[in-house]
Formats: sequence, structure tokens, C-alpha cells
Amino acid sequence: MPEPLPAPLGLFGGTFDPVHFGHLRLAEEAIGQLTLAGVRWLPAGLPTHRGEPQVGPEQRLAMVRLATADNARFMVDAAEVEAAGPSYTVPTLERLRRQLGERQPLVLLLGADAFVGLESWHRWRAVFDLAHIAVSHRPGFPVTAAALPPPLAAELAARSADVAALGAAPAGAIVTFAMTQLAISATDIRERLAAGRSIRYLLPDKVLDYIQTHSLYRNA
Repeated sequence: MPEPLPAPLGLFGGTFDPVHFGHLRLAEEAIGQLTLAGVRWLPAGLPTHRGEPQVGPEQRLAMVRLATADNARFMVDAAEVEAAGPSYTVPTLERLRRQLGERQPLVLLLGADAFVGLESWHRWRAVFDLAHIAVSHRPGFPVTAAALPPPLAAELAARSADVAALGAAPAGAIVTFAMTQLAISATDIRERLAAGRSIRYLLPDKVLDYIQTHSLYRNA
């Protein structure tokens, strides 16, 4: 009888400019709903799907470390920040495969908006050879093929599975899960800070203290 695979590990990449409670809640709910061993956070150094972040990679990394420090199931991976070049998902997944082995189930966590744009990613089809994808969506608004570009809709139709599939193979499935909606965005936080408005209770106090200590987001 083959040896069981390790428990799936969630991977959560993003700019985190700044990290906030919406990010933290997504990672926390993913662990519970998808039966993950934990979530490895992957702050982008030089992101390729948006404009240059307002705050540099080292400070965004520092804020993620502060935000996640109290949760033993959260880990922070600094490799993209420490790399000299742009951040691409497939090379990161290839690196993690080398580090963690071919048998480790990996689960890339994406919001529904990010998933819709997956077809524009560098080597996007290779993602399925390296990891599962778990797509979070608003309660009552599931991810449907009709909202996707045809090539991605075909992948969804072929790869849709239930949560059990995440622990049955190292990669290749697409699952979806509804998560509690928090009307918080990094853009709104930056705008509030630029306008001198309060951001308390939108992100952890440790992150707020860091932002204030380093006078971040003052000139948005």
C-alpha cells in the first residue's frame, strides 16, 4: 500500500502593499476549509501584474512578518523579495518543488479576480503541473466557466474537484471555497493614509505601528 502523501501546504503570494485583515482571513479560512497543514506567504519582490508598489519589498516583507508572527501555521518565504529579478509564479513553484519534494501537495491560493486573469500569467499552464489551485469567492457567487476566458474555462471543467483531491495528489486540481467577505483593500488603506484618515481595525496593530514609525504611504 503506498505511503500517504503529506498534508497539503497552502501558498499565498501577493504584493501585500500593505498586508491587512482581508489577507489574513483568507489564509486562515483556507487552512480550515481546505484542511491545509499551513500557509506559506510569498511576498512579491518586483510584481509583474501591477504597477510598482508604493512601498519597497523589504518593508512589505517586514509588515507580512509582523502580521503573521502570532500564527504558528503561517510561514513567510522571503525568496522573491531577496531575488534580483521580477516575481513569477511558475519559477517560484519550481523552486518550492525542489525544496519540498515531488510528493508534497501544494495549493496555490487565489482570489476569484486573480483566477480570472490566470491566462495572462507567464507559463500559466505549467502551474497545474506544480500545484493545485484553490479559488476563494464571495458566498453565493461561485466561480463559473461563463465568467472565464475559454482556455481557462476548459481547465476549470477538466480539473474541478472537491477538497479531498488536494491531499490525493501533489498537483493538478482546481477547488473553490467561499470565504467571509471583509470590505478591506490595500488601495483603500493607502488612500486613507494619504488623506490622514484612520486605518485602525483594518490591519493588525503591529503593522499599523510599523507604517506610522516609518511614515509610509504619506504621499499616495
